[in-house]
Amino acid sequence: MTTRFTPGERFEEQLAIDQSESRGIWTHLGWNRVELEPGRSVFEWTPTTDHAFPTIEGGWIVHGGMVTALLDSAMGAATWSLLNNDEVFLTADLRTEFYRPTPLALVRGTGLVVHKTRKITFCQAELHDANGALLASCRGTNVTLEMREPTARE
Repeated sequence: MTTRFTPGERFEEQLAIDQSESRGIWTHLGWNRVELEPGRSVFEWTPTTDHAFPTIEGGWIVHGGMVTALLDSAMGAATWSLLNNDEVFLTADLRTEFYRPTPLALVRGTGLVVHKTRKITFCQAELHDANGALLASCRGTNVTLEMREPTARE
């Protein structure tokens, strides 16, 4: 059963972001948000050899830290969609399990909010290849903080 969440004020902020103009980690790593709804986000990514290490056989495997970062960001976007303008969050706990090597090909990370209280958000995420095979999963706990002053966004 899927839980329905009420979007926070930050949901509209996320929808308004023009990804072609975004900066930071998304631009550097080449992630693309392809879906967003309250409590759920989906990112697609085609990793390159810059995100991987070579194998003895001559192939490449995406570094686990890169996989974890993508899944953490998918869960983070899902969490952010439920926050109000006077709230931010920090990741308090993060655990990733790897089932198969992540190839240098299109992958899709889906982040979901499983349960949310006023101060704690429990999330999960999964990474699949283009054929739907499960490559990795992640669980995270995010702590909501009240902002004393609004942050300025460029």
